Amino acid sequence: MQGESNGLKVLILQENDTTFHVFCFAHQLQLVVMAVAKKYDGVGDLFEQILLVVNVVCVSCKRKDLLREQARERVQKGLCSGELETGRGLNQDTTLVRAGDTRWGSHFNTLTSLMKLFANVLIVIEFVKDDGGSLANHQQASEILEYIKSYEFVFSLYMMNDILRLEGILSKQLKKKKIYTF
Repeated sequence: MQGESNGLKVLILQENDTTFHVFCFAHQLQLVVMAVAKKYDGVGDLFEQILLVVNVVCVSCKRKDLLREQARERVQKGLCSGELETGRGLNQDTTLVRAGDTRWGSHFNTLTSLMKLFANVLIVIEFVKDDGGSLANHQQASEILEYIKSYEFVFSLYMMNDILRLEGILSKQLKKKKIYTF
């Protein structure tokens, strides 16, 4: 929108040279979060590995079906044992969500879906490791399992989930029409 030669900013300035450009506060927040996250190598590795997990699990219908079946069984066991409650909007069928490139909100949805389905994802990746067909699939699944079972992965997953959840809340507040400045 603010391209050097023909962005919206340039077009507006051509019409009225007394205007000035102010970034949306929510957009500024998103830019800061992205810049800081990219500086930390662990965050980049985390999202690369999560992308691999999503690709491995969601690349085939057989694996997606296995993930859904595992999730269904887990919900049924939870309902029977009383660990889960029934109600509107609870225990719905879910799958892994692929993150978009431009919005960190989509990364939050990816992390949340992975956290909900973590035990089921482990089962699917174990399946790929044992019955994945090619040697490359076996090796990739083994490496992914080793990484996602590590303390570093789980810590980073929870840390980034909390950071992106808070960033989402703050972003919604910054998008409101009335923002009071002091």
